[in-house]
Amino acid sequence: MPRNDIRPVIKLKSTAGTGYTYVTRKNRRNDPDRLVLRKYDPVARRHVEFREER
Repeated sequence: MPRNDIRPVIKLKSTAGTGYTYVTRKNRRNDPDRLVLRKYDPVARRHVEFREER
């Protein structure tokens, strides 16, 4: 099974509209839907939701 099948690289984009992104991997078996994480946005200088973009 190829490496990218189960744990693809995804980009998490800030919902604050700053354009800041995080790059991470996710497990498709555990999280088949789009990932939403609350992380720190250094441009907005606060914690906001980051949504997975494809």
